[in-house]
Amino acid sequence: GVAANGAEAVALVRELRPDVALMDLQMPEVDGVEATRTILAEELGTEVLVLTSFSDQARIHAAIDAGAVGYLLKDAEPDALLDGIRAVARGESPIDPRAARRLLAARADAAPDAGAGLSPRETEVLRLVVQGLLNKQIAQRLGVTERTVKAHLTSAYQRIGVADRTQAALWAQRNGLVDPS
Repeated sequence: GVAANGAEAVALVRELRPDVALMDLQMPEVDGVEATRTILAEELGTEVLVLTSFSDQARIHAAIDAGAVGYLLKDAEPDALLDGIRAVARGESPIDPRAARRLLAARADAAPDAGAGLSPRETEVLRLVVQGLLNKQIAQRLGVTERTVKAHLTSAYQRIGVADRTQAALWAQRNGLVDPS
């Protein structure tokens, strides 16, 4: 299917249920980032590969944050484009080398913020989660209610972008919040 704008792209994906959708970022009505976000939110089984002429950090990050699994530029050779589509179908994430360079530069330029804006109490709760304590045990140790522990965890999950305590514990270890030993 071929769509003239993001709204049509979403409608076609709903109808055709392709394994891979090739998405431009700049389109009328609904842009490619929003279309990508909508397609993935609906869990239609379609992976999104961005194909665009933009290689600026903001657009790359927006597309990846929306859930795109790959990012190719329109000046790619036709064989490279086909390889990229096939790679996505295999579960891989093709990224144009220039886009990858910008992503790496952005990461290198970012100020280290292992806490990701976590409050001291959220950090303390995450450290106790890493130790394997249950919410009830954390509440007893900190002298708060179990409901308060759950509130701190919910807030921490949102700040660091995870969905559960296992992911949070792994995040905490990877980001130096706790000693991995």
